[in-house]
Amino acid sequence: MNQIADHTARLLGVESVELTHFSSGDLSALMRAVTDDGQSYIVKTGPAPALEAEMLRLIAATGAPAPKVIAADDTLLIMEEVEGRSGFSGAEDDLARVLTALHQPVDRPYGFGENFSFGKVAIRNDETPSWVAFWRDNRLLNNLPDLPSPLARRVERLAARLDEIIPDDPPPALLHGDLWSGNVMTAGGRVTALIDPACYYGDREVDLAMAHLFGHLDDRFYGRYGALGPGFETRRAVYSLWPALVHFRLFGSGYRAMVEGFLTEAGH
Repeated sequence: MNQIADHTARLLGVESVELTHFSSGDLSALMRAVTDDGQSYIVKTGPAPALEAEMLRLIAATGAPAPKVIAADDTLLIMEEVEGRSGFSGAEDDLARVLTALHQPVDRPYGFGENFSFGKVAIRNDETPSWVAFWRDNRLLNNLPDLPSPLARRVERLAARLDEIIPDDPPPALLHGDLWSGNVMTAGGRVTALIDPACYYGDREVDLAMAHLFGHLDDRFYGRYGALGPGFETRRAVYSLWPALVHFRLFGSGYRAMVEGFLTEAGH
């Protein structure tokens, strides 16, 4: 902790900070740093702090709220502290406003150009003009070496007919990339920040699928965000399969039923 405190002080350009460890996730740790003059910041460790800082800046540039990046390097990310609690229940209408801003179409290939990771699970973001190819190669087939053979065969069969389920050229949009309810900060019915991104460019429905994974987007959300095209439930299963596979690879067989459920919903 003393080394982190010293490094935080150097990044902030101050003499010293007092660090309080207040949250540890499976993949990173969060601390609060308070300077001698009473300024408070959030300090985060993780797999790629400088890249996460870039992602937060990209989110903020769309008009969606994100913590202001104060400093970042290869070991630490220092951000402003934002108000609120995690979870979007009660703020669905404002979340629709936020995601409408985030998901504006951009002229970019699918992917990101830089890879990321969730712990030991690499997130490949190879850029490609084909959305089907991106999802097939970087979100489905790349998992096969780490899956039991029965699951691997089912994922292979889904990948073989992926072009029948998802579009090949949806409007590219900046995706948060890990938009479960715990990564949405809210206060008083409004979204105060999107946190812990894993950004890339792709089909906006990926973020919506992730929001449904451990939460629910209701009629208030879709009334403002807009209705989705026919077949969304099946596409949602395909897009939800990716985080389910990540959870299976990180945390083991307790997530096998989730993986199998999404494969079944996707017709495999």
